[in-house]
Amino acid sequence: MKNKLWTKDFTIITLGSVVSMLGNAVSGFAIGLMVLDYTNSTLLFAVFMVVYSIPKVLLPLFIGPYLDRFSRRKMIYGLDFFSAGFYLTIALLLYSGLFNYPLFLLLSVIVGSVDSVYTVAYESFYPTLISEGNFSKAYSISSLMYPIANTIMVPVAGVLYETIGLEVLFLFNAVTFFIAACFETRITAAETHIRHEKNAGRFGFQKYLSDFKEGIEYLKQERGLLVITAYFFITMLAGASTSTLALPFFKNHATLTVMHFTFAMGANTLGRVVGGTIQYRFRYPAAKKFAIAMFVYTSICFLEGSLMYLPFALMVVFNFISGLLAVTSFNIRISATQNYVLDEKRGRFNGIFQMVTMGGNIAGQLMAGALGEVFPIPAIVAGFMAFNLIAVFAVMFRNREHVKPIYNREI
Repeated sequence: MKNKLWTKDFTIITLGSVVSMLGNAVSGFAIGLMVLDYTNSTLLFAVFMVVYSIPKVLLPLFIGPYLDRFSRRKMIYGLDFFSAGFYLTIALLLYSGLFNYPLFLLLSVIVGSVDSVYTVAYESFYPTLISEGNFSKAYSISSLMYPIANTIMVPVAGVLYETIGLEVLFLFNAVTFFIAACFETRITAAETHIRHEKNAGRFGFQKYLSDFKEGIEYLKQERGLLVITAYFFITMLAGASTSTLALPFFKNHATLTVMHFTFAMGANTLGRVVGGTIQYRFRYPAAKKFAIAMFVYTSICFLEGSLMYLPFALMVVFNFISGLLAVTSFNIRISATQNYVLDEKRGRFNGIFQMVTMGGNIAGQLMAGALGEVFPIPAIVAGFMAFNLIAVFAVMFRNREHVKPIYNREI
């Protein structure tokens, strides 16, 4: 008999994630637009994004050993309660008229720190709530949540930003995080990774260092995981060119506007929703997953590289296709790796993976932001995507014998 996916704990974590993502989608878009309006500089906009991302490079590597030894569930709902209070504080600052660029750089460091720890904790805890044989279906649901939140809330945020300002948006975000945290306290799943050895609570520096080194050695020994991590460093670097320069491109274009941007990005998220729905209903043949991933990686390079040279109608179409394909590769990669990695090492692997990929993202943001001050934005994005295309074959395809055993699994 097939195991049931929608258990109580899986339902709770899904509902909690959807609620918090609704709030994040609103504030994330609106605050980026506010900073761009305030600075009127692609470089300062990129610096703001980089400052948010820096903790995602530094913290995950060091939090992984802790999350492999202690409760990931408590970390998740504890951070959501903190976020509720934090976003309430931001709303009060905005009501007081205290906005300035240096202050929001500091706030972005705090938000980035919370998000980086939360991501590792969530990605390490989520697989333990999935019943056997349902990994692909569960991650298709996970891949749907953020696109749906963006599809619903980003257009709303764009309108509200122009009419009532950011204060109410951040109040909404505070409420959503509080509700999500209340949901998450109701999870009762046993965390079998927690070490019950004598004196396990005395997590001193030597134990931490030993666990840290063990995580590094594990990745070195697993060549397939190492290749996947290396490739995603490059693809995150390349993809950062689009995420950093898309809003400035639309905002400064002769005929396009911020509203065009929201529709174009909405098409991408709609594609992700459609792709996630397809994956929920249909299971890809295990032996074909690596080939499908390669097709997706290659196609996205061409789609995103040519995007800003196209008429707006074709931008929407290409963005839809890109989103549909991107969620396919996401599902294949994350469901395969999270199923493959041992539970007691999952926190360290996820920490290292996030550190490396966010390092690529930051490098891409800085490079794209600096180049955007001098060169045409479409040419910059095309160049980054050409580099990404080279990596598809030089890194992933070249090392396919190591990656296939991870990707081509029946999960």
